[in-house]
Amino acid sequence: QVQLVESGGGLAQPGGSLRLSCLASGFTFTAYAMGWFRQAPGKEREFVAGINWIGSQFYSDSVKGRFTISRANAKNTMYLQMNSLKPEDTALYYCAKGRQLTWNNDPDSWGQGTQVTVSS
Repeated sequence: QVQLVESGGGLAQPGGSLRLSCLASGFTFTAYAMGWFRQAPGKEREFVAGINWIGSQFYSDSVKGRFTISRANAKNTMYLQMNSLKPEDTALYYCAKGRQLTWNNDPDSWGQGTQVTVSS
């Protein structure tokens, strides 16, 4: 079955950086787009970034220019490099599997999430 395991969350200071990883198993990683979502306390889950099977990237306006999504197909792993972090980036970050090669913002599987807290 599909398994998505996030890691790399933690506490960062404003302006700092973190890198999240998502290790995927149970499906052919290269055949699907992947993405990251986040959910802050009291708010709905929101799209952060998506990446096609071949590497084309998509970002929400709130993270564009600060976050970079990437994937290492040989390692079945997706990453989210987060720079210039802000307190409003504090959330539980989820890895998500797309339904096809290209990202369409409609994932069919989710990881358990990794907490990111940005605070001084």
